[in-house]
Amino acid sequence: MTKTLSLYNQTFILHPSGAMFWEEEDMLVISDVHLGKVSHFRKFGSAVPQQAVKGNFQKMDAVIAFFAPHKIVFLGDLFHSTLNKEWLIFATWLEKISAEVILVEGNHDIISPLKYDALGVKSIREIVLHNFLFTHHPEERAGFFNFSGHIHPGVKINGLGRQQLKLSCFFKSKDQLILPAFGEFTGKHILIPQGDDEVYVVTKEEVICLND
Repeated sequence: MTKTLSLYNQTFILHPSGAMFWEEEDMLVISDVHLGKVSHFRKFGSAVPQQAVKGNFQKMDAVIAFFAPHKIVFLGDLFHSTLNKEWLIFATWLEKISAEVILVEGNHDIISPLKYDALGVKSIREIVLHNFLFTHHPEERAGFFNFSGHIHPGVKINGLGRQQLKLSCFFKSKDQLILPAFGEFTGKHILIPQGDDEVYVVTKEEVICLND
């Protein structure tokens, strides 16, 4: 189950995967996939399951099939490190993607833009459309609503007894929405809502607004 936000008369759909779809622009937005991270850690001896590599691509396939977007925007940290074998998997995956693919560069995106260009992926610093600013790092800019990633937002939810859950979330403040990390092998930075902040936690099946 998704959640729909209306901002400046535009429609944004929050998906349980952590992706967001801008309906009027037919644009899917995904942040912090961190492809290559599993292979990077396994190379240095970490016991990370190889299945996590496939998980990222399966998850992207599912959300792309759900929305069938004309354009896909990655909000930074698409690839975690230098080139490794997951780059070849990514290149093969792109061959079946008919949508235009754009990368808004993040701090982990150290691979040359020429490499992305060779795969048909446009690499840029930011996107400005209408009243909206798309960046990797959260940014405040007068007159714009900012969509970003980078932080890997999460919140703590108290359950029965002393149970406590840490869940990824979309974190919305007055002029900003921070997307959760999309990648299978990423952590969470716990945020504490203040004032009119809105929190949309993501589970495998739905997006739940904690403000409802």
